[in-house]
Amino acid sequence: MSETTDLLRDMAERLFGQACDKNLLGAAEKGVWPAALWAQMAEAGLTNALVPESAGGSGLGVCDALVAVRAAARHAAPVPFAETLLASWLVAGAGLAVPAGPLTIAHASGAQAPMLTQRANGWRLTGRARRVPYARSACAIAVLMEVDGKAFVALVDPKLYAIEPGHNLAMEPRDDVIFDCDLGVRDVAPAASGADARTLRAFGAAMRSAQIAGALSRVLDITLQYTQERVQFGKPISKFQAIQHNLAMLAAHSAAANAAADMAAEAAERDMNELVIAAGKTRCGDAASAGAAIAHQAHGAIGFTHEHILHFFTKRLWSWRDEFGKESDWALVIGRAAASAGRAKIWSDIVTA
Repeated sequence: MSETTDLLRDMAERLFGQACDKNLLGAAEKGVWPAALWAQMAEAGLTNALVPESAGGSGLGVCDALVAVRAAARHAAPVPFAETLLASWLVAGAGLAVPAGPLTIAHASGAQAPMLTQRANGWRLTGRARRVPYARSACAIAVLMEVDGKAFVALVDPKLYAIEPGHNLAMEPRDDVIFDCDLGVRDVAPAASGADARTLRAFGAAMRSAQIAGALSRVLDITLQYTQERVQFGKPISKFQAIQHNLAMLAAHSAAANAAADMAAEAAERDMNELVIAAGKTRCGDAASAGAAIAHQAHGAIGFTHEHILHFFTKRLWSWRDEFGKESDWALVIGRAAASAGRAKIWSDIVTA
């Protein structure tokens, strides 16, 4: 890691650590938009981290941007940070102007997926995008679609679509968006080379891997503190062998998730290698499930209460592991790659990747 990366991590940790207290997280679950937090992120240049400097952005590399994403997840920041980075990456790559403010993404999938039709004076966008993160809070949605075998990006103003509100287990907005609108020629452009639905899913998986790693490291910190403070039979429960064993397992899952997230981030920055990202997301998903279970077992009943901070992180772990592909989805990618490579080549493919 470079000195720039260390400075970025320290800055992001301070920003999110000071802003994301229990009151802000609780208010966000009730639908209150954290405007002050978003303004601080924008002022620090985090929200346009992946936009080139020539287009008015910070021009950070993917690995550096994901360092900040991981820091945000360590504090359960209730904002579409990862989604804004993905959307701005798509929009800037297509040569469209990146709006200021929170952004989100949608891509064509499902029976009623958004469809883009070219007209003499512009475009027509129709269809439904399901479970779009933070659609109700976004100043625009970047929609990735295929037209005649080519990927296009449409930037859609919120006045042009309707929303059916929804949320995931962590109470983060996951809204259905209904499109039935006309778009101008400046609202739609061909996606950058390689920026198709498969690439977007892989990039999103690398983002969620970083978020899982960040949240799980905080779950470890919370659990260590609780077991050192909770006294039973005259001594902290962290002194009991069974608890120590579980804490060691939790630490191992956290370390594995962080290593896997690093691997996925490097692949995303280098060449968007799907096999490497598949391995990273699969391992992070496994760690999220096992780590959350261990943490709640160590906390007992108090960990499930709304008053305790633990649930803000474990609910995100359970939600993020299923987004941009769950473990079984990415395990298929790994399995197919192994079957295609064959017995003689699979090991060299793994170590080379």
